[in-house]
Order: sequence, then structure tokens, then C-alpha cells
Amino acid sequence: MMSDDEATELVMRLMAIPGRSGEEAAVLAAVEEQLRAAGVPDGAIARDDAHRRSAFRSDAGEPGGVGNLIVKLPGSAGGPRRMLSAHADTVPICVGCEPLREGEQIVSANPATGLGADDRAGCAVVLSTALELLRSGTPHPPLTLLWTVQEEVGLHGARNVDMAELGGGPDDLPRLAFNFDGGSPAKVTVGATGGYRMAVEVIGVASHAGNHPERGVSAIAVASIAIADLHRGGWLGLIEKRGLIEKEVRRGASNVGVIQGGAATNVVTDRVTLRAEARSHDADFREEIVAEIEASFRSAAAAVTNTAGETGRVEFDGRLDYESFRLADDDPSRTAAIAAIEAEGGAPVCEVTNGGIDANWLSARGVPTVTLGCGQRNIHTVGERLDLAEFHLARRLALRLATGA
Repeated sequence: MMSDDEATELVMRLMAIPGRSGEEAAVLAAVEEQLRAAGVPDGAIARDDAHRRSAFRSDAGEPGGVGNLIVKLPGSAGGPRRMLSAHADTVPICVGCEPLREGEQIVSANPATGLGADDRAGCAVVLSTALELLRSGTPHPPLTLLWTVQEEVGLHGARNVDMAELGGGPDDLPRLAFNFDGGSPAKVTVGATGGYRMAVEVIGVASHAGNHPERGVSAIAVASIAIADLHRGGWLGLIEKRGLIEKEVRRGASNVGVIQGGAATNVVTDRVTLRAEARSHDADFREEIVAEIEASFRSAAAAVTNTAGETGRVEFDGRLDYESFRLADDDPSRTAAIAAIEAEGGAPVCEVTNGGIDANWLSARGVPTVTLGCGQRNIHTVGERLDLAEFHLARRLALRLATGA
């Protein structure tokens, strides 16, 4: 098997490559270079056009620059097609990372950046598995290797992946699929919440804030009243509501994460834009949360008037980012992941996450997928680190799962 030192060097090289969402081209080029050097032919490597079908746009309004990388290795043993996957993008705080090994941890030597182990560690796990199989000739069933783009900004790579490229034909999609992302390798994520994201635009009436403030309708006031109303009603943050008829508690979460507006203190602000989200494992309850958000903003707009009786108005633009899923107890990917962890002496823990992962869309599109971690800790922060013992465990698990051992 590829040595631990060689794999450590590999993951450090990948983490050092800038590649925020939409800018993953250099990362995927480095992965592809390794695969070609190991003997993967041109015909086994494909790039799809997920970035062209994605709703993602950068701060400058630009679409992503590259699609998903898909590699298919023919089987040298029996069994259904299997897939290993990881996402290639990182969050912006990781741009400028300088990976540094400190004992059995990797951290960023640049104190202003995160590490990017989420999810370059996953990329390295999938890549090192492929390199090991190519070098050793270890028998394995047909394999699909997938490196997705734009996971951090809405799972757009997985949502728009060309499913026809994942298999050897319409009846040969992967039957078992294993996604490598953040956290512990012993954690088997078998389900995830659904997420809805929305843009809210509040339009008021501008006026001079000193001479005629009474003529204005403050969009900031409307937004503030709406947010306060949601907070008081228990519809912002962690949401727990007991049904009037059913006694079980319905749970979800919401957040207003971005608010922008205003240019000067002497002008009553006439326009504010906000970005918000709602999550729940219960699709009906998630829709109820969205309805409450919209109702609060409409009510607040009607409550703020000027001396001419004018009010503000609100416009909403929302979409389902990903639907919730939960794999059955006897799902083949789930049982295979549990068996692999036990074979390595671990104690598997099956969990359902409140965040979105590529497995949401892969499962929804016909490839039920479990997710395992690679030893990443404190992701999306400058304190991010990679536990090397867990990273190498994830590599051993990936090899077992790729070969069916």
C-alpha cells in the first residue's frame, strides 16, 4: 500500500493549491496529472459540464470554471460497480493555506487561513486509493471515482453531475457509493437534512434623513422588524414546534446569514437585500419555516409607513438546495461501510447530519451514498487541522470499500 509518508505528502500538496468554489481547475488538474502518470488512459477520464448547468455565481457574477472530474476503472473482479467520491472545493478562508506537519497533525502555517482539509483530505483518500490499485494490480469490481465541484456553495457539482458518465451504461450506475468528507472515519453518515435558500429584497422609499425623514420608508426598519418577529416567534435559529394534533416535536433551523443595504446616514435606506436559509429533515415542516419567514417580512413591510401612507414591499427568490434523505438499515453501502470499519478494529457510529453533503443529491439521483470522514477537525476555521492517524485510517477503509475486501 502507498506509504503513510507518501500519502501525507500527497494531501499536503493538494491542500496547498488554492481552489475555492468555482475555482477548482488547478486542484482537478493536479489529481488528473497523478492518474495519468499512473497509467489511466484518456478514455477513462472525463470532465462533465456541471458548472455550465449550475446556479452558482461568484461575487463577480461569474459561473464556475470547471466541471466534475470522473474516472472509471474497469473491473478485474466480480461484483457491482462501486463509487468513491470527494469534493474538490474549499471555503474562501482556506485560500493561502501553508500546510505544516506538527507531529501527527497537519495545520496551516499561515495563521490567517484555514487548512482546506475539508475536503482535500477526501480528494487525497480517493486519489491514493486509485493509485494503490493501479500500482498493485489488486483485483476490484468496476470502479467510478468522482471529484465534485461547488459542494461548499450548495452541492452544485453533485446536483448537476452527468449521471451517464458515472457508469458503464444506463443499467450500470454504481450500486455502492462512498463519499469522503469531514469528521471521523468511524462516523457513517447515512442521512442528511434538506435545505432551502432564499434571497429577500426589501424595497422602501428613500428620503432625506434630516430634512424629511417622515417621507421615507426605511427598508432597514422593515428587515429589522421581520427578523425580530422571527426571533420572538421561535422561527429563527434552532426551531422546535409541537403540533396541535400530533404531539411529536417537529424540528428544523433557519438563519439570516447576509444583510446588505444603505450608503449614507443622511438617507432613509430604500433597499436592503438579505440571504436566508431554512433546514429540516421533514420537508413539510421546512416549507412551513419558509412560509413563516415570508409572512414575517410581508407583515413588517405593511407595518412601516410614511406620512403619505406608502409602505415598503418585499420580493423573494428561493430554491431547494437539497432534499433530505436517510438510507435504510440494510442499504448495501451502509452495511459495507460498517463492515469495513469493524474490520479495521473500529466502532462504527451511524449518524444523520443537519448539514448538506454531496450524498444528498447523489442519493436523490439514484446512487444511494454513505459519507465517511477523513480526520478533519474545526473545519471552516483558522483552527482547522487534519489528524493523520484518522486520515490514514480513512485510506485503509477506502481501499477495503473499493475492493470489497
